Amino acid sequence: MKKIYVAMSGGVDSSVAAALLKKEYEVTGVFMRGWVPARTPGGREYCDWRDERRDAMRVAAKLEIPFLTFDFSADYKKIVVDKMLSEYRAGRTPNPDIICNKEIKFGLFYNKARELGADLIATGHYVKTNGLRMEANDTNKDQSYFLWAVPKEVLKSCLFPVGDYEKEDVRKLAKKFALPVADKKDSQGVCFIGELDVKDFLRQNLPARAGVVVNEKGEVVGEHDGAHYFTIGERHGFSINQSSAEKKPYYIVGKNLEKNELIVSTDPKTNSHSKSEVELIDTNWLGDEPIVGKKYQYRARYREALADSLIKNIEDGRATISLTTPRSDLAPGQSFVLYNDDIWLGGGIIK
Repeated sequence: MKKIYVAMSGGVDSSVAAALLKKEYEVTGVFMRGWVPARTPGGREYCDWRDERRDAMRVAAKLEIPFLTFDFSADYKKIVVDKMLSEYRAGRTPNPDIICNKEIKFGLFYNKARELGADLIATGHYVKTNGLRMEANDTNKDQSYFLWAVPKEVLKSCLFPVGDYEKEDVRKLAKKFALPVADKKDSQGVCFIGELDVKDFLRQNLPARAGVVVNEKGEVVGEHDGAHYFTIGERHGFSINQSSAEKKPYYIVGKNLEKNELIVSTDPKTNSHSKSEVELIDTNWLGDEPIVGKKYQYRARYREALADSLIKNIEDGRATISLTTPRSDLAPGQSFVLYNDDIWLGGGIIK
């Protein structure tokens, strides 16, 4: 019987994944300790890894499987948290969950599990696999967007048991297996911040720098507390000088980090900052490279509807993509993931 190490976070999905795999594999549950910041001065709670670990241990005990803890807290701080802050400081918009998946879950965890004798690893991600990497059955929960950067060589040794189920069915399975976390709510927010707002976390770790908000003509229309806190497409967190009678939403369509300016528009789709082409760096393809000149679908934000695009060029970890519909809400640092209908191809980082 093959040995499989299952990443158990203490949540329902990874717990059910372990239960499903027990029939066919020699399962070991593993809790990965990440980095958790100190509480805020006001005493606001962060996610407590001890409580999550305790829940994972209870599930392992119920399933009668061995349980290990891998302490990746120092690595997590350096690889994920510091990288995130560095990117925001430079005016880019990273996704820490994608960094975590690539470097921690499918990097450090994968390597350590294999060193300890595991043939495979598994997680509770909603991703479906059947030779090619595809979206999960539950499209509302599909997490392929977060795994595009994982090397295909690693994915060949990974299983995603809940990818074949709807979330409602996973809950039912948890009750069928009598798992102690069957009724536990899903976690929200960034992996290491928990319920804390990302903007609050950034403001605690990056110095404020007051600046102005300008419209597309360069006219000052408001103020902000630091251009590095914001990303393209946002419409909250900065102030606009207008009376309540003429109040209308303004969207960030550009940033000038040198001048510490946010550039806004009342039209989030059609404005002077709209782009019909994006350049990707650090690309990773999960199968064969996409074909130049062929149309594919893409997603630049988690859960957004797929949109059409055309591959113009691919070379040395880079790609140039033409967008069928121009957009002004794409920010440097964001992930851009490609699909061929329901087949998950991989992606890159918007330059």
